[in-house]
Amino acid sequence: MRNASLWRGVLGVEKAVVEELDFDPVERVLVAHVRPRRHASRRCGLCRQRSSRYDHGEGRRRWRGLDLGTVPVWLEAEAPRVRCVKHGVTVAAVPWARHGAGHTRGFDEQVAWLATQCSKTAITQLMRIAWRTVGAIITRVWADIDAAQDRFAGLRRLGIDEISYKRHHKYLTVVVDHDSGRLVWAKPGRDKATLASFFDQLGPERSALITHVSADGAEWISTVVAKQCPQAVRCADPFHVVQWATEALDEVRRQAWNLARGAVTRRRAGRSTGHAKALKGARYALWKNPENLTGRQQAKLAWIARTDPRLHRAYLLKEGLRLVFSLDPAEAPAALDRWIGWARRCRIEAFVQLQRRIVKHRATILAAVEHGLSNGRIESVNTKIRLLTRIAFGFNSPDALIALAMLTLGGHPPVLPGRA
Repeated sequence: MRNASLWRGVLGVEKAVVEELDFDPVERVLVAHVRPRRHASRRCGLCRQRSSRYDHGEGRRRWRGLDLGTVPVWLEAEAPRVRCVKHGVTVAAVPWARHGAGHTRGFDEQVAWLATQCSKTAITQLMRIAWRTVGAIITRVWADIDAAQDRFAGLRRLGIDEISYKRHHKYLTVVVDHDSGRLVWAKPGRDKATLASFFDQLGPERSALITHVSADGAEWISTVVAKQCPQAVRCADPFHVVQWATEALDEVRRQAWNLARGAVTRRRAGRSTGHAKALKGARYALWKNPENLTGRQQAKLAWIARTDPRLHRAYLLKEGLRLVFSLDPAEAPAALDRWIGWARRCRIEAFVQLQRRIVKHRATILAAVEHGLSNGRIESVNTKIRLLTRIAFGFNSPDALIALAMLTLGGHPPVLPGRA
């Protein structure tokens, strides 16, 4: 046909011949009849190796292309099958689309880019596709990007954590590179087998190059890391350690509130009623760091110090543990040991139990202080993944969510078609 090279550029097809163009004025759809060039034809759809022709397949089929203005575009071509030495009988590859896809490569790439930049409604209305189709597209785009680059290259310091991505206790295990801040790996599950699969992909040689691993105190993470990369320095995340103390403090606060409430029931005293209400409203004053307290919250803490010495002592224990992470590495061991002794003698059961947990993780806590390593980057990535889970609601499988997270946070974002 005339101006064939022009139409190849407009349609975004390479290594192909544009044979004919049909425009349906009723449905307002442009159908381009194309075929692969001779050197691009009769190739296996999986490995792209030249293969012998098997049969005509199921006849002609169509692929959705990028719109021309407001007009939808379809590419139509024969879809023969070939006999591959490695993969057997399979549909022949076409240069303008991925194997098994119903959309052109340019269409896939534009949808993937929009998925990392736009809202769900904007993508589906602009591209005229269902949201589940978006999930399938970004999954295959990420598979191509992942195959073209080595995301495990240069890994030295890792952060490992789990994140809930759906109701009914559905979790992802995520691995983040501390040096670049990018998401390296994610997989459904939060157990030893899930994390072990990451190290299986990483391989023993690269696992031996890992120098630091930060995580919370989960036993399943510690066990796998100790087995797969024993040379790495394991660091307990300061945020999670202080969170343990905050949870213990909150347990003491609830006990104090229940005691005050019980006194109300027995004595029906107005003073006890006010005490219980005041304790119920003291949660944030006890949780927050002292430097972030408002004037009203500071007054609340002063009231607790006067009226409930046991609860105030629990608050000081929480702050004492938090202080350990701000000390010089040379001072931290002695300070942590003093805190352990204090908590052991405090006669507050929640903190007696906590000090036993701290003793168990003492080496990793001090390693975190010495190396200044925390899961701060991981928590930042987790927050972004939580936002993506809202966007990804409606995808058929967690693979689409993982693909969206890797395209957005993995350091290798999709590129719009026609851009470098």
